[in-house]
Amino acid sequence: MKKRLITIAALTALIIAPALAQKSIYDFTVETIDGQQFSFADLKGKKIMIVNTASKCGHTPQYKDLELLNKAYKQKLVIIGFPANNFMNQEPGTNEEIKAYCDSKYGVTFPMMSKISVKGDDMHPLYKWLTSKSANGVLDSEVAWNFQKYLIDENGNLVGFFKPAVKPLSDEVVMWVTKGQFTQAK
Repeated sequence: MKKRLITIAALTALIIAPALAQKSIYDFTVETIDGQQFSFADLKGKKIMIVNTASKCGHTPQYKDLELLNKAYKQKLVIIGFPANNFMNQEPGTNEEIKAYCDSKYGVTFPMMSKISVKGDDMHPLYKWLTSKSANGVLDSEVAWNFQKYLIDENGNLVGFFKPAVKPLSDEVVMWVTKGQFTQAK
């Protein structure tokens, strides 16, 4: 009987431990493009869109629509840009150069973070969480290109993502922001 209880306890620990170890988006603190600490815990109650950005990409004009989306829905949505140079050297600049570009060319007012890696051996821990079902509890994914948009609901749960070609003002994105309805766009 004692052996059986120990076996049951061990199996229970194996099942429960991974769930307890799983991080929430609210456990992450990242560095802003200005070098300040930014805690996702401060965003509780808001939807979050995390976008890997690049200044020299065919999708770079999405900055304009991201800013429009930001202004239209800033009471319920926080867009966070993460510059990354993972695709064909399309974000070669320093944080200072990226910030100056975003400010002058697109008037970006949503939070921009320090340049990171969104794939590969040096993938940032946040992106490891976003792309791994064992970490986020929802889905496995891969960052396909610049301007992929990861969606977090008001409770800090990963909902899904939109591929890079999905425009920030598309019906799919607006439906998610306004009504919480998510349909994976093709």
